[in-house]
Amino acid sequence: MRIQRVKYKDIERIPKLQVNQNFKSDFFGSSPAPFIGRYGYPNVNVGVLSPQFSGDTSQYDSPKLWSRQNYAIGKIAGMRYGLVNSRSTANIKNIQKGSRFMEVIQEVGMASKGVELEVSLKNKPQLQFRLEKEIIPFGPHADVKRARVTANPRVDSRVERVVSDTDLKAVPAILSLYRKGFEESSLNKLLSVGNTGLGKNRKLVPTRFSITGVDSIIGNQLAKEVKRYNIGEYSVYFGNGWGNYYLILFFPEIWSYELFEMYLEHKVSPWSKAGNFYSTDYEPYEGRKTYAEECAGGFYSVRMSTLEKMNSLGRQHSCLILRFITKEYNVPLGVWVTREASRKALQNKPIRFSSKGLMLKYAKELILRKFGFNIDSLLEKSVLLKNIKQQTKLSKFL
Repeated sequence: MRIQRVKYKDIERIPKLQVNQNFKSDFFGSSPAPFIGRYGYPNVNVGVLSPQFSGDTSQYDSPKLWSRQNYAIGKIAGMRYGLVNSRSTANIKNIQKGSRFMEVIQEVGMASKGVELEVSLKNKPQLQFRLEKEIIPFGPHADVKRARVTANPRVDSRVERVVSDTDLKAVPAILSLYRKGFEESSLNKLLSVGNTGLGKNRKLVPTRFSITGVDSIIGNQLAKEVKRYNIGEYSVYFGNGWGNYYLILFFPEIWSYELFEMYLEHKVSPWSKAGNFYSTDYEPYEGRKTYAEECAGGFYSVRMSTLEKMNSLGRQHSCLILRFITKEYNVPLGVWVTREASRKALQNKPIRFSSKGLMLKYAKELILRKFGFNIDSLLEKSVLLKNIKQQTKLSKFL
């Protein structure tokens, strides 16, 4: 699995963030989230993220709240870079024998609100800004000397039942909580700290992988349901969030999905293996057998939001999506942005068409007018459009 840091030529474009950089080595804090690293796998860094103050910090780790209340990029980044990662190291399989610090991490991973902690670090944290593609950014890290929970964590009874059921596999556990309305960030925390799955198989999952894992689990189930629906109609959705614009085209065909992503100011996509100005991945009706290397986590998050929409409509489509990343998106905030921005686009009223030609004509004119960008070069590369053109229609046999 290839995960790559976003490379910006102009780092100075990042705005000045309101972050208190007077970090201390000993503090009381309220942790809204754990963090499980991936370097050195299977021996990885494990830690808890917290600002250096107590109180309700649930807003520090809730993309749905940020989306619902339209938090600005600077506000989100400012909060996140104020989180200290108090960390140690552990083997991913050693959670059953875990240390007291591992118990703290797992309590944070299942709590519905920030967990009150007393933390002592081996040295004073120093803030360094990092540009990440997958994870939500956070502040400095330091090795933990001691950490203890100072108040009983608040845990939802439905989460408690899932965590205590060591005969319940991880996939049905995640799906059960998703159906009950738990947001994805809560689910990937449970998965990452080894709080789900068969007891003997439970292990830590790096946070990066748990995010995509949850989106993939939910998306796979939604795809099974969508494939049972009747075919829909030609329709276009367009919208944005945090400087990420989505043009979403629904075709009256059996399920398939293709995503193109591009930085409008870049001549080469940071993620394109072929050196293109865009990155792209495709999924046929039967599903993918390999990881979506170019679009990575964004492929699975947008796939999930798209399938959610089709389920709400009760219709099946082939879906071509174009993501336009503008200079407004000046601080990378993680893969949640793609999930929530595409959801915002899909909440807008669609424009419906009687033919593929009319829909594509509208899409071209919309993007040319909005960004001065001609999408013909992308449409020519589309595997989905090629397959639709070549696919034999059932109507030919009727």
